[in-house]
Amino acid sequence: MEAIKRSEFKSSTIPDERVVERILNGEKELFEILMRRYNQRLFRAVRSYLRDEDDVNDTLQDSYLKAYQKLYQFKGDAAFSTWLVRIGINEALQRLRKQKANQEVSIDRNENIQFANKVDMNPEKKVINHENRQLIERAVDRLPEKYRTIYMLREIEGMKNAEISECLELTESNVKVRFYRARNLLKESLYELSADAEIFEFGNEKCDRLVEKVMERL
Repeated sequence: MEAIKRSEFKSSTIPDERVVERILNGEKELFEILMRRYNQRLFRAVRSYLRDEDDVNDTLQDSYLKAYQKLYQFKGDAAFSTWLVRIGINEALQRLRKQKANQEVSIDRNENIQFANKVDMNPEKKVINHENRQLIERAVDRLPEKYRTIYMLREIEGMKNAEISECLELTESNVKVRFYRARNLLKESLYELSADAEIFEFGNEKCDRLVEKVMERL
């Protein structure tokens, strides 16, 4: 297969189902198309559970590798992105359980609020300045996990209630209730700013590194 530019991978019009079919038929290099399409969404889903950057990156890689290994199980009953996010959430939860069992880190959200100051924020981004973006991300990090995950997936990533419901195995009414509860827990000023899509951004450089690492391991 000829080399494909990053922009062409991202804008490719090949349906997910067809990409999966071709990968299963031996064109494993096409897995990069799926990674480019859904890196941002998977990152935000995993980031809603994990805060340490290394943990997030390791979980992203593990999620993609598991998705590749189980690709034959994807039947198209749900959107590929939903199927992938569910794998990412399961991997994140598994990592949290291991951390708790080994007592290596505390997952007490009240104790870890200060971690927000350590998050890599990509200061070169436009639209919302660096300080405001940090403030928003810190506020979102303080939400209880069950609210934070839904807020990240719906408000920041733009997923529909039905998709979130399927990913988290909740009813749509529960998704709605938790989302509005999350909004009420955030100050109005922070909520208005948080509509910007660059929050918890998984930019080109990080995307490239993740793609390279996963493709090397396939």
